Amino acid sequence: MKIEQKLWSLKKGWTSVHQHSLKDKAQLVLAFGSREALSHSDRFFELKSFYPHAHILCSSTSGEILGGKVLDETIVATALYFEKTVLKVAHTEISSMKDSYEKGVFLSKELQQEDLVHVFVLSDGHVVNGSELVKGLNDASDKPIPITGGLAGDGSLFQKTLVGVNEPASEGKIVAIGFYGKNLKIGHGSKGGWDSFGPERTVTRSESNILYELDNQSALELYKKYLGSLADELPGSALLFPLSIKLPGSNEVLVRTVLSIDEQNQSMIFAGDVPQGSQVQLMKANFDRLIDGAISAADSCLSALGSFTPDVAILISCVGRKLVLSHRIEEEIEEAKRILGDTTVVTGFYSYGEISPVIEAAKCELHNQTMTITAYRED
Repeated sequence: MKIEQKLWSLKKGWTSVHQHSLKDKAQLVLAFGSREALSHSDRFFELKSFYPHAHILCSSTSGEILGGKVLDETIVATALYFEKTVLKVAHTEISSMKDSYEKGVFLSKELQQEDLVHVFVLSDGHVVNGSELVKGLNDASDKPIPITGGLAGDGSLFQKTLVGVNEPASEGKIVAIGFYGKNLKIGHGSKGGWDSFGPERTVTRSESNILYELDNQSALELYKKYLGSLADELPGSALLFPLSIKLPGSNEVLVRTVLSIDEQNQSMIFAGDVPQGSQVQLMKANFDRLIDGAISAADSCLSALGSFTPDVAILISCVGRKLVLSHRIEEEIEEAKRILGDTTVVTGFYSYGEISPVIEAAKCELHNQTMTITAYRED
């Protein structure tokens, strides 16, 4: 595998970072950038001129990752040339959260063939129910394969997100890449690091990813009570206090972040499902444990790859972690990069949701507030 990276900024335009002269060779370009930067179609056409034969995937972010750095208002473009791996891209449009499951099914069916070994997904982060999207991807898969990726971000604004493939990024798009062949090794890991607090409560009324009641009381009112003065800053302040969810009949714990609130219906809309009967608790940040979570995610990647160092790693971390860690945010990137190794090229972004199996060989899940890492090595 060969890799080239470029960075776009308003001040300098495009500059080379990690150069391998892939102009005529690159098959895939991952471009992660701010909504403002990607909203200008010139950026896409500039990338197309750099890599005329590549699939160019774009996603808006809540912060861009390049090496050990976290950037804002830039575009980080990573061009990849695979010597022995075949790629296929599928995409679809979505305008309503209720269509999320069928969109996942469609994308999965588009990519199914005998030698499929991995799927990487980038989705609009504003009009999608991530849980249903992931469920559709899982249900339509012919065999258990690792599916990873993330939901596009929009800073902490939650207004609109952009995704695109082979055209300028726009709203309401979902893209999936299929990787085919026995020579590609994939490692993945996803860890959080938040602490639960307060009483455990039961979801007594919910519909898909919309939460109405906890213990037969208004969930929104209870949430506002715990947030205190921060309630006036909803939904943005909800990133600081996600919910842990224990699904009915399972000990598995997922984390969910509020995307928006509906004062009229007294409801909270989450990035993924909050099933009725689930047990939930509020969570708060523990700085050291958040950074330890990034280390654990990197360790999980390497354990899947054995003794091999990854060629490239895609880090997708939640915008909530970025807001909480603040000036310490680069610590989680630096620690993950230290584990992955100096020769591993690192890219990624801060998201509205992360997609990854919880453990090796398990089905993928939607996560919030985690550091999720996908690492690749081609033998």
